[in-house]
Amino acid sequence: MPELPEVETVMRGLKPVLEGRRIEAVNLRRAGLRFPFPEGFAERLSGRRVTGLWRRAKYILAGLDSGDVLLVHLGMTGRFTVFTGQGARNLGEFYFETAAGEAGQGPHDHVVLALEDGTRVVYTDPRRFGIMDLFPEAEATTHKLLGGIGVEPLGNEFNVAYLAERFRDKAAPLKAALLDQHIIAGLGNIYVCEALYRARLSPRRKARTLVKKKGHDPRLDELVRHVREVLAEAITAGGSTLQDFAHTDGAAGAFQQRFLVYDREGEPCMSCGAPIERLVQSGRSTFYCRHCQK
Repeated sequence: MPELPEVETVMRGLKPVLEGRRIEAVNLRRAGLRFPFPEGFAERLSGRRVTGLWRRAKYILAGLDSGDVLLVHLGMTGRFTVFTGQGARNLGEFYFETAAGEAGQGPHDHVVLALEDGTRVVYTDPRRFGIMDLFPEAEATTHKLLGGIGVEPLGNEFNVAYLAERFRDKAAPLKAALLDQHIIAGLGNIYVCEALYRARLSPRRKARTLVKKKGHDPRLDELVRHVREVLAEAITAGGSTLQDFAHTDGAAGAFQQRFLVYDREGEPCMSCGAPIERLVQSGRSTFYCRHCQK
């Protein structure tokens, strides 16, 4: 499933295409994705101008001049493809080869946005685990999918003081605590593994052990720094290409070439040479070096 850097990359790819443009028509080729589309979904989008795009956690949000907000979650296999008004794929644009054909006519093309300049933005999702919703902007903080989400890991609110307070009485393993979306928004499995390795912290360590009666373990400062750095590096690299992820222009993310521990089970640690190990925590694979991470 795409994590924060991948979602940020897709959002940035869509931003110059959608922002400031009017959606002339919406073609829905099924009644919903993971959940049914909201009532009047196509009608409420048609004729509206997109006023802005942004990301919250792993959601892409688009503000409309009607006062509504379009919410998109890519699920496991959701992708956007941008087609020009000429109808043909430009060199380098991405599209499912198994669903090749005219834009929006593939078997897994479920939503087609026709823009005022002739561009078509196609949402493709073979497994249909993605989500699309439409709601008034005033409900953004209370929306069922957005309410209660923690701070953004790249925002100013994510700092050592905040993390120390949230970890103070938390007995959960450090890996699970960092993946708790009520604490940190959008942080996912891949980048938690990488940040913990860089900070030399074991994923098994209890989160509260980094907080002292007076102050905190200095490694908490390192953890905050490395979470920020690994996410920033991944965004610059365009994310990680794992299974179905690709940019809106078809380019593959390159951050997987920089993995220090993730998906490297049995390979030598780049610091000490010991084999990278894998364990399962909360149903997810964790990759780490037993010798370097304490």
